[in-house]
Amino acid sequence: MAALPPGIRLFVSLSRDQWFRALVLVLTFLFYCSFHLSRKPITIVKGELHRHCSEPHEVELHSYKEFVIHNQGPLYSEQNASRCGWAPFDKKNYKQLLGALDYSFLCAYAIGMFLSGMIGERLPLRYFLSCGMLASGLFTALFGFGYFYNIHNLSYYIIIQVLNGLVQTTGWPSVVTCIGNWFGKGKRGLIMGVWNSHTSVGNILGSLIAGYWVSNCWGMSFLVPGMIISFMGIICFLFLVEHPQDIKSEATPAPQGCHVYKVQNKLLQMTEAPEQQEFQDMLGPSPIYPTHHVIVLQKEIKIAGNGSAAISFLGALKIPGVVEFSMCLLFAKLVSYTFLFWLPLYIKNVGHMDVRRAGDLSTLFDVGGIIGGIVAGVISDKAQKRATTCGFMLLCSAPTLYFFSSVSNMGAGFTVGMLLVCGALVNGPYSLITTAVSADLGTHKSLKGNAHALSTVTAIIDGTGSVGAALGPLLAGLLSPYGWDNVFFMLMLSDALALLFLLRLIRKELSCRRPNVQEITEYKEH
Repeated sequence: MAALPPGIRLFVSLSRDQWFRALVLVLTFLFYCSFHLSRKPITIVKGELHRHCSEPHEVELHSYKEFVIHNQGPLYSEQNASRCGWAPFDKKNYKQLLGALDYSFLCAYAIGMFLSGMIGERLPLRYFLSCGMLASGLFTALFGFGYFYNIHNLSYYIIIQVLNGLVQTTGWPSVVTCIGNWFGKGKRGLIMGVWNSHTSVGNILGSLIAGYWVSNCWGMSFLVPGMIISFMGIICFLFLVEHPQDIKSEATPAPQGCHVYKVQNKLLQMTEAPEQQEFQDMLGPSPIYPTHHVIVLQKEIKIAGNGSAAISFLGALKIPGVVEFSMCLLFAKLVSYTFLFWLPLYIKNVGHMDVRRAGDLSTLFDVGGIIGGIVAGVISDKAQKRATTCGFMLLCSAPTLYFFSSVSNMGAGFTVGMLLVCGALVNGPYSLITTAVSADLGTHKSLKGNAHALSTVTAIIDGTGSVGAALGPLLAGLLSPYGWDNVFFMLMLSDALALLFLLRLIRKELSCRRPNVQEITEYKEH
């Protein structure tokens, strides 16, 4: 009899619960990837909305392009654009107008995030997330319709950005809550570091899709991502399982540090040593040998999980570390989103590249972000020091940004290397705080197993960060007319302030000594 193929052996070796966990992990990755994919086009299209038309050869090329497009028929509307770009972004104050687009989206996102977490606690997450994705797809496509229907009213684009910012807030609290429902604390930094690469993967795909269409038909740069996120919304409605109890899974979450086993009509709750829990496999519980146990009724476990009251906003703020990490994320996200919204235009202006090449090159920043998120997760898991890991990367980030601004005009080779390094150092702390740290705080021991707190805590941390995300692109739009050096000085100052808010937590982590192997052995024997 022939041996089973390796793929089939893997298939049959995984339990039902492990398959559901893997499904939730993959689906939530794809869902939030599509959110960022739909946000990215505006950063690529900026270079097409306003062209540098002061050079004679550019004016001549654009005039010829207008003539050709005008004779192709009514489908194309670029003949109504001025030779400097797409009205109203063809004026000298185009940077302020483009900054207004960013600010309107991010300000609405920041305000909506505080509300979205509390709403998400009280509604089925599958419906909440699906509706948000479908609405986001609609508004993303409506922005692109401005190209096809010759819309040159600034108010139209700002209203679309505001509405899109509001509905996009449904994404992050929902996917983090789903992950928190299905996965425990073991190696959370590594798992969530890899999982959080959906942000960078979405940015990369969004850049490539938008860059493919931007020079010929920038409306498609929005229409295609809008269709993609709408399709993923349908997939969410059909397949997402938000909690193990929804399928009566054996993966019913136990209180922190415990495993639950069914014994006839009751549950056997067994405590687990902290060092065992730390290295627990995320996709399946490993065998343990309990030191003591208690018997609890299944009904009591259910009440402790889903029946607990939703936590209040002020109650979530009282959780130790929430305020510090929220303020740190405000400045860290300010830096990250300034790069997200302005990096392609910066590379185009400083490197003297065309729009498509600048957009493609900017994806290297997101590649570095993937590496930085994973490295930050691994280090924080190994050292068990989340704040110290973030602080070290923030400390290295500021001088790196200064060096990047100095070598950006020295050729593509220097730019490529610095984009990777800057992406890792800028997005590493951002990734760690919005995933592993948020999940840790949302399941803090002071909550006494309240499963409803995770969505609110996540929304508070990311909502505060989104305030910085709104301010960063706005300040970049105001400062860039006076020189890009001013923008980079603002970014370096933001990194310093982010580090400042973590100093108390870093000092507390460094003052806590971890027990050595001998002490752990003596504790077990006792």
